[in-house]
Amino acid sequence: MEKQLHLNLLASRPPMAGGLQSSSKMKMGPGRKRDFSPLPWSQYFETMEDVEVENENGKDLFRIYCSGAHGPVLLLLHGGGHSALSWAVFTAVICSRINCRVVAMDLRGHGDTKVKNPDDLSADTMAKDIGKVVEVLYGENPPPIMIIGHSMGGAIAVHTAAANHVPSLLGLCVIDVVEGTAMDALNSMQNFLRSRPKTFKSLENAIEWSVKSGQIRNTESARVSMGGQVKKCEESTSRPGVSNSIGEGIIEEEEDEEVEEESNKKRMKEDDQEVKKESIFTWRVELSKTEKYWDGWFRGLSALFLTCPAPKLLLLAGVDRLDKDLTIGQMQGKFQMQVLPQCGHAVHEDAPEKVADALATFMVRHKFTEFKEGYLC
Repeated sequence: MEKQLHLNLLASRPPMAGGLQSSSKMKMGPGRKRDFSPLPWSQYFETMEDVEVENENGKDLFRIYCSGAHGPVLLLLHGGGHSALSWAVFTAVICSRINCRVVAMDLRGHGDTKVKNPDDLSADTMAKDIGKVVEVLYGENPPPIMIIGHSMGGAIAVHTAAANHVPSLLGLCVIDVVEGTAMDALNSMQNFLRSRPKTFKSLENAIEWSVKSGQIRNTESARVSMGGQVKKCEESTSRPGVSNSIGEGIIEEEEDEEVEEESNKKRMKEDDQEVKKESIFTWRVELSKTEKYWDGWFRGLSALFLTCPAPKLLLLAGVDRLDKDLTIGQMQGKFQMQVLPQCGHAVHEDAPEKVADALATFMVRHKFTEFKEGYLC
């Protein structure tokens, strides 16, 4: 059984054995060079907009990405450190399967959402954000809404449903987050976060790391979603170097040692000559600083999930993730569960077709929507 329990908190999986940790270079086996160039959101979503929400301190702007014009709304909530872009490939797939509308949202403190207090990531605050955005979008008569959340976003989806912030709630889908394993994982979370590189030479470099470290196993999804995880910052090349950074040394083939040494000398010389600032990338969210909210996200989650009256679907990367309460609830038929093997924690990124098929089948079975004409399930 896998012991990497902390993957239930982050929307990422720690580097696999032999994966990147804090070294500045990783040599991969011989092979063809893959394309790690970023892909635009517009290839997967139809529109992007900022939703303005009033609060006591002023106005907050929540970034959303949308697709579809008819059918129930699928409100997609991403995991910790990620953004709405993690749902990009899934959105294109699900919209080809069923009649639906998709709204993928950057939660507060994440992606391109701009709020007055981005450090308040409590479950209560984020759940209220969901309700406010829905109210601004649809007014007093919102359409039927199915909330779908991954990891941290799954926890927030449950809190949102339990507090009845979305009165037109149709159903609830939670992806790879279970209270028992999440709570067990919290002790090792900081060690995992420290093991990640702090900076990247470029967005392409960040995408490459996410794939080769096993954080995202689907290269296409990584190419569109990593832009929501990292941001450009300024660092001087004249400094001795950035601790725990990943440079451009992730290579496909073994280099001859002499050639490598010559190349290193050349790079050092170029660095000495350049004192101007160079663009590098770092994480948008400092997840280590959100620790005080972790317990509130997950404690009591199973009971909240089971008491939600709406039809429920739980998608897991492994059956070993079930805790006692959910095991009993599943035996009593209180929710539908499906295990999607051979996926990492970012199930909806690694296997968007499988997640879309599971969700589409669930929604059609409950008569929430219909399959699109011509789609063969």
